[in-house]
Amino acid sequence: MKPACLVLTLALGIQSARADALSPAEREALLQKLEELRSNADSQVDARYRAAIAAYQAAMDSDEAAIGLYLNCVEKLNFEDQQKKSSDFREWKRRESERLSDPGLGMALRLQLRWLILTLRAASANTDRQQLVPAAREVVDAIVNEAEKLKNQQQILDQPVVSSLFARAYRIGEVKVEDWALSPGRIGEIYEKILLPPLRSPQQLDALRTAWLRRISQETRLQEFMPRQQDPGKRRIGMADAMRGPELDLFIAEQVPEMQWSMEMDLFRHGDERDAAVRMLAHLERHLGHKSAREWATAFTALLSGKDAKTPAPAPNGQPPS
Repeated sequence: MKPACLVLTLALGIQSARADALSPAEREALLQKLEELRSNADSQVDARYRAAIAAYQAAMDSDEAAIGLYLNCVEKLNFEDQQKKSSDFREWKRRESERLSDPGLGMALRLQLRWLILTLRAASANTDRQQLVPAAREVVDAIVNEAEKLKNQQQILDQPVVSSLFARAYRIGEVKVEDWALSPGRIGEIYEKILLPPLRSPQQLDALRTAWLRRISQETRLQEFMPRQQDPGKRRIGMADAMRGPELDLFIAEQVPEMQWSMEMDLFRHGDERDAAVRMLAHLERHLGHKSAREWATAFTALLSGKDAKTPAPAPNGQPPS
């Protein structure tokens, strides 16, 4: 007899195999059993999450602790679970000694752990996302401020934390969270999904502009030390410093104007129409040769003619909506 059938039989006290309908008492017994199973499963998941978060928080205390937890996770997932020998793990550490001794590794792992905890909090239905904004901003600032030290750790910082070794080792990779950036190194996505949305209102235009300017400055600094290729899936490891100049120049020439234009569009759409329009016209005049200039002009025309679908409609009294 299959286990599922055995459970059903025991739960309902059925003595024969005839196709009788369930009685009210049998239905109630089955529902009670299912609720017990569900409760036990939830308790096991909660216990696993608590153990994971406790381990993550302890590992965030120092670079050494973070690397220690990382090595434990590597050993479990890639060696113990694969039934490989302890000597294989020691050999792997020997081969990876240079990478494991990089001064930025411990910091990158601590930032990954911190973002993983934030992501778990964001996934909870009981969490006010607004309360997570300061911590998210701190992670972004830490990455940007230590960009030179972290220049060899882009792969760790760009990895979705729910698929990291830390998440997989503690079996929490099934976490689903919407409207949230899953990688601490993708600061553009963090700004778009976490840092900018709370500021998009007529009452916070100065804060919105300040945040945009900070984003542009931070993305430019990251491009200097952790340049992104046209194909984000390809990155040259150990790229010489001399090769970074042209890429940074290209970023400043092409991507910075794109972000500046997006900033003014954002400000216009959320109430700063007069000043943003003046700056947008000046922006177009300065960047007539930019590849997106024609697209910008079309978008600007849509804004001025009221045909931009993303611009909030004016309130009845003519004031921007709050």
